[in-house]
Amino acid sequence: MRAIILSGAGRYADPWHPFAETSAALAGIVGSAGYRVDVSDDLLGGLARLGDADLLIVNAGDPENSAAAADEGDALQAPSAGAIAAAAAGFDAALERGIGVLAVHAAASTLPELPAWHHALGGRWIPGVSWHPEIGEATVHMTGSHVIADELEDFTVFDERYTGLRIEGVIEPIAEHEEGGMRHPIIWARELGHSRLVYDALGHDARSYDSAAHRELLGRALDWLSRVPAQVFNA
Repeated sequence: MRAIILSGAGRYADPWHPFAETSAALAGIVGSAGYRVDVSDDLLGGLARLGDADLLIVNAGDPENSAAAADEGDALQAPSAGAIAAAAAGFDAALERGIGVLAVHAAASTLPELPAWHHALGGRWIPGVSWHPEIGEATVHMTGSHVIADELEDFTVFDERYTGLRIEGVIEPIAEHEEGGMRHPIIWARELGHSRLVYDALGHDARSYDSAAHRELLGRALDWLSRVPAQVFNA
């Protein structure tokens, strides 16, 4: 099986997320699950060239944050209409034939040029609304009845806890965290026709992947994502 990790760089990077570090950690986890892994920092080009990849991992950030923090604008120029169209076509084709998608952490704010990305994700980071407490030890509460969560126990991880994400589709909750006396979804799954997606809001830096429980959860997610094309039932 072949996996492509699209890692934040250029306009999809920011000063807060060490995407090269976390993508390397993810590559190790995905490789251990039996995939041949390619890592690319060309997000739009990678989507356009998905081809017959079995798994797509997106680990990248918000270009608006990159632009605000950049000293130079050369690498942050808006992509061409042709590049956007090719990426959209590649992503749409992959979803149509059946692909596993793992979206990690800041991927909830990336690829604003592609409405299909946020539609597939089922939720997103909203500036001025979404936020996170200071990074530190966090408790992740397993929830729901999804097979990925089956028999897994709550665990702790050193990470950011994204809070106030806007859910814009039907999600199957896998894990939550508690903040302000409320539970907030932090990991969920979706089925999209023949394709499957898992969003994991954890993964700010490599310390997140030091948690054996987090790695086990990701291993289960990768197993579930490998079972595509998913069966489509017509009403």
